[in-house]
Amino acid sequence: MTEDSHPAPDRLIFCCSGASNVGVLSFKAAIQLAQDGFGAFSCIAGIGSRNPPMIRAAKSARERVVIDGCPVGCARKIMDANLISIDRYVVVSELGIGKTHTFDIENSDVVAVVEEVKLHKEGALPVTRLVGNDLVKREDGA
Repeated sequence: MTEDSHPAPDRLIFCCSGASNVGVLSFKAAIQLAQDGFGAFSCIAGIGSRNPPMIRAAKSARERVVIDGCPVGCARKIMDANLISIDRYVVVSELGIGKTHTFDIENSDVVAVVEEVKLHKEGALPVTRLVGNDLVKREDGA
């Protein structure tokens, strides 16, 4: 893949797929969002491995969605480490879903995560933004 061979993606979806129920929920919600046509599911491991074409694609996307399972925020940290801003960010455990180290999930929880991602208003200020060579969290809209 080269920069010239593909147009900039409209919306890319990245997720945690950690070893817990909320990691599985993140992954399943990302798949559901892609199947619904909400965006293209992309690979957070590719970003973490510093794959240049994947990083270029992520940076050129109109919108980047990140779903993390818990407050550890591994997917967010991978994006931050590669200076990729995040436009929609959801943490599954902040939706009232307790983290366990089992892989048992309820379909209703997948639906709740998908709905939460879709609720974020398009055009809202990004969660993070670049200032010079630094990625900073947007808290006040500045």
